[in-house]
Amino acid sequence: MTAAEIAVAVRSGQTRAVDIVERCLAALAADRLNAVTRILGERARAEAAAVDAAIAAGRDPGPLAGVPYAVKDLFDVVGLPTTAGSAIHAAAPPATADAAAITRLKEAGAVLVATLNMDEFAYGFATINAHHGTTRNPHDPARLAGGSSGGSAAVVAAGLVPIALGSDTNGSIRVPASLTGLYGLRPGPATLPLQGVFPFAASFDEIGPFTASVADMACVWQVLSGLPATTAADPAALRVARLGGRFRVNVDPDLLAAIDAIAPATPLLELPDIARARSAAFVITAFEGGALHAEALARDAMAFDPATRDRLLAGALLPRALYDAAQAFRAQFHQQVAELIADCDVLLAPATPCVAPPIADPRILIDGAMVPARSDLGIHTQPISFTALPALAVPLHRPGRLPLGLQLIGKPGSEPALLRFAAMLEDKGWTGATAPPGESA
Repeated sequence: MTAAEIAVAVRSGQTRAVDIVERCLAALAADRLNAVTRILGERARAEAAAVDAAIAAGRDPGPLAGVPYAVKDLFDVVGLPTTAGSAIHAAAPPATADAAAITRLKEAGAVLVATLNMDEFAYGFATINAHHGTTRNPHDPARLAGGSSGGSAAVVAAGLVPIALGSDTNGSIRVPASLTGLYGLRPGPATLPLQGVFPFAASFDEIGPFTASVADMACVWQVLSGLPATTAADPAALRVARLGGRFRVNVDPDLLAAIDAIAPATPLLELPDIARARSAAFVITAFEGGALHAEALARDAMAFDPATRDRLLAGALLPRALYDAAQAFRAQFHQQVAELIADCDVLLAPATPCVAPPIADPRILIDGAMVPARSDLGIHTQPISFTALPALAVPLHRPGRLPLGLQLIGKPGSEPALLRFAAMLEDKGWTGATAPPGESA
């Protein structure tokens, strides 16, 4: 059931929130994807009972009444340590309050059921975690789910919950959404609340939801943002362009063909200095991540996940002057991009260069060489984070084949327009989540 279907059934009395949650908890307990880090049974049952009690008393429990959801393990959950995917924080003092996003979902009637696996401290595109294991892709458990919000993507793609929250610094929502065949939103800056979310790189960090339908995404967007999910604009009238240059290199041919078929004869725009932009994004991310963890690294570097430790150490050693130069270039780049896309409403680009790589050999082909997926699956998302523009990953409709995803990129404040355009693509059959083998469509 979608989130919308569950909410309608619960609010109308066709089913009880407690029954929905019990089925969800049982499914999560049987998870074989290494997606779940903690099942929150006691809390979930109490929240579901409160929803049912509100309905019995004639009160409206909210637009997400009884809808189970789960969160990446870097959102504060009251009474639990916020681990950010690291054993270092497993015994940290418990959070004294829920993250703001969790509070908003609870007020809308949603029920929190679990926390989810991630790359340690959100530093990676693979969800290969030394403590919790590697999260597997529901479409092929021998393949990666992507990261760093891989647990969030996997539970939605597997049908265990209809909604999950993740975070996106350089693509950590859009990459796993693409590899698991979901919708995943990276909003514009300061649009969704970051209070109570463990940071990675403050210059780029955003939170966002994963869903299997545009309708569910629009509902969650409205709850989390407090803004309307609809726009008066006719989606067919939106001015569309395709991103060219590096966005048409290292891309699965099927994905390029789909983009060209969706938007034939539209302008092909090339963002300026895209290689430099990605390099600057690497510098800013590494510097801010290294600075955040510098004290802990100095105290006990060996406690970190080895794959994370070396990258954070490298970031901690970067000179401040290099970071300042990267930030100065970013301000210049924003102005150039704004001028380039002035006459466009929606930009189309790949979300990932390829389908999910195998866990046994987590590498992808970039510029003729096999490179680590953990660092390079974000080759097409990282430059978009650098622009600070909102982006929505949408799944191509590919029954019987591994998922591929593209990005819809808009101007500041254009999330509702992106949702409308995505709904049009879904209605026309271009896009839409495909159930993994063995799951109902």
